[in-house]
Parts: sequence; structure tokens; C-alpha cells
Amino acid sequence: MRAVIQRVSSAAVRAGGAITGEIDRGLVVLLGAAHSDTDADATLLARKIADLRIFSDAAGKFNLSLLDTGGAALVVSQFTLFADTRKGRRPSFTAAAPPEQASQLVDQFVAALGALGVPVATGVFGAHMEVTLVNDGPVTITLDTMVWTARR
Repeated sequence: MRAVIQRVSSAAVRAGGAITGEIDRGLVVLLGAAHSDTDADATLLARKIADLRIFSDAAGKFNLSLLDTGGAALVVSQFTLFADTRKGRRPSFTAAAPPEQASQLVDQFVAALGALGVPVATGVFGAHMEVTLVNDGPVTITLDTMVWTARR
């Protein structure tokens, strides 16, 4: 799975003109799934994001995690994270998991993050969405479980 996370002071996602998810301080997680991803990848990524120390402590150092701060996560599915732009000018998305598999993996990720105690809001899988956020820092980090598993 691939995620782009942004530390935010607030964020919201709209689908069909209605707000479907909204958070205050926390993380926006743009999340994509590949063909080879499994429930274990979703759970591993949820744990990594919940524990990632990217919030400042009293000394201004990145020592606090989402769990430490009591922040929330806004999870938005985004198959375009697997865009292949090596040929031509139109991206190919063949590396992205098919919708049925990707939807299940996004649900597993959301459930795993929630089970860790993180309040989670979401977009609508497969819908055209508008995401608004106030990036705090800015802090933006990419994570990819395929990179982690290749190193084991």
C-alpha cells in the first residue's frame, strides 16, 4: 500500500456536495492499494502511521505520534498514487488494485487505525471528492509497504 500523509490543523472531504469526513488536528492520509497488497499490509501501515513521531513536543522536536497527541485521521482512497508515467503523457493505473480489492483494503486500514484508538473520518471510495486542508508545518511524508517488504 502507498500513503501520502500530511500533518494538518484541520481537514475535510466532500463527495456529492456533502461533507463525508472532517477532522481537526491530525493527519490526512491519501491511501492507495496495489494488486499485491494484503490485509497484513493495511494493518502494518495503520500501525506505522499511528506511531509515526511527526508532531512536535514542548521543545519543538518531532517526538510525538498521532496516538500521543490524540489527533484524528482523515483517510481518502486515491488509486492515482500508483500512476505510472514512464510512457507517453497519460498515466497508466494498471498497478493499482481493482476496486473490489482496494475497497476492502482501505476498509481494513480504517478498521486497524480505529482499533488502535485513532478517531477516523473518511471520504467515499470511488467517488469524485474534494479535499480541503490546512497543512501544519508543512509536513508531508510518503510511505510504501512494498518498499518495507522488499527489505525484509
